[in-house]
Amino acid sequence: MLIKDKIKSKDEIINISNELRKQEKIIVTTNGCFDILHCNHINYLEKSKSYGNILIVMLNSDSSVKMLKGEKRPLVPQEQRAKIIASLEPVDYVVIFEEINPLNLMKEIKPDKHLKSGEIIEEKIRIEKELVESWGGEYIHLGLEEGESTTSIIRKILEAYRNESLL
Repeated sequence: MLIKDKIKSKDEIINISNELRKQEKIIVTTNGCFDILHCNHINYLEKSKSYGNILIVMLNSDSSVKMLKGEKRPLVPQEQRAKIIASLEPVDYVVIFEEINPLNLMKEIKPDKHLKSGEIIEEKIRIEKELVESWGGEYIHLGLEEGESTTSIIRKILEAYRNESLL
């Protein structure tokens, strides 16, 4: 499948999900900003795919990243982030969502398993877990992997070039 064919609209991913359920495929979803891709993202997506047959990545739009991370983010536009994520072997489909969280899209996709990593935010976990369990799905939190994060990479870049002109 071509990379561009893995990036779907909301309506397309809903139709695909309905067809996959008829085929009794195990649908796994995850979501995130994926602003600057790093090894922890790759590890997380590989682990996520291992829980089922199909991995759908619900990608925060530029506007939702701004709401979550502040006005200076994202650094990479949503179309580029979607193409980068879609190019990864474990990822079957990418869909961009506009809201601050993927709850409305999750209601439509109805994944068998929804996976998250990162720091634990109790209220967010509870809401997502209850939602997924409402149709018999499973919420899995993989925890926070030590090492790189987008924020740590940004800090390293700023520190490395603090006293240099990039122009």
